Amino acid sequence: MMRFFLMPLAVVFAVAGFACPANAADVAKGRAKAIQCQACHGMDGIAKIPEAPNLAGQNEDYLVKALKDFKSGVRQNDMMSVVAKPLSDEDIANLAAFYHSLK
Repeated sequence: MMRFFLMPLAVVFAVAGFACPANAADVAKGRAKAIQCQACHGMDGIAKIPEAPNLAGQNEDYLVKALKDFKSGVRQNDMMSVVAKPLSDEDIANLAAFYHSLK
């Protein structure tokens, strides 16, 4: 009886493992990429100019969506629309992970 219960459970765990993204975001790469962001958002994620939001500790999914929206033109901002345009999906994920990691 126990064997029938454990088999489906093992399958669920195996499938869940394959569902995880192969390339997790890299905070160190995000930090390196954030050099271009520091004039406005700071390397510590605390804005250096009043028009820029603080990014330290921000929700990672929100940052990914915001950057993708700036890149695609769904969201408009004179500076961010230009800055986000050349970012790859990997760059965006790494930047989001970096700013999210800051306290």
